[in-house]
Amino acid sequence: MIIPTDYLAALPAYFLGSIPTAVWVGKIKYGLDIREHGSKNAGATNTFRVLGKKAGRVVLSIDVLKGMTAVLLPYFVLGYDFTAPELTHVQLVASFLAVLGHVFPIFAGFKGGKGVATSLGAVIGLQPLAALICLAIFLLVFMISHYVSLGSILAAFAFALLLWFAFPIQTFALPVFGSVLSAIVIVAHRKNIGRIVDGNESKMNLFKR
Repeated sequence: MIIPTDYLAALPAYFLGSIPTAVWVGKIKYGLDIREHGSKNAGATNTFRVLGKKAGRVVLSIDVLKGMTAVLLPYFVLGYDFTAPELTHVQLVASFLAVLGHVFPIFAGFKGGKGVATSLGAVIGLQPLAALICLAIFLLVFMISHYVSLGSILAAFAFALLLWFAFPIQTFALPVFGSVLSAIVIVAHRKNIGRIVDGNESKMNLFKR
């Protein structure tokens, strides 16, 4: 049985999520603050646009890894059985804190990214099959529309639906978390939604040399 103090094992996830990968890569390697260029967002997408594919891949990989590591932190700290519902509850808190840290990083003046890559990492750790389906949805939408934001929004929405209707519910905390996470991603893209509607959203082709 989990006790309230066990949730302390999730707290380091916020600081893990707060690692401002895009900001540090931009400043250390290129001598610029990514938040002052392009969309001014400290995430992988803006890094691809401003700094190029090499830097973008680095930022994307590390940000995804932050989410995956956050899910594993409580497991190693608490030592519960990997399938225990109690452990899942702590992992959900850790995932939320990691995404919160990415969006509001303490190491970068609380001005970070939109949390998509870190959310993906958390989703991979929590429900790998759902993550794979959502990744496929993202890639399909992105390849058709060339809108990263639209792919992210639809993938996030699909994740919540999958957890509620496509997988056995062992604890309602997981689909509820999926819904909250989906809402956070969608709200974070509210300006992108407006630009898509107006036809002003920037397109990207990651596969073009």
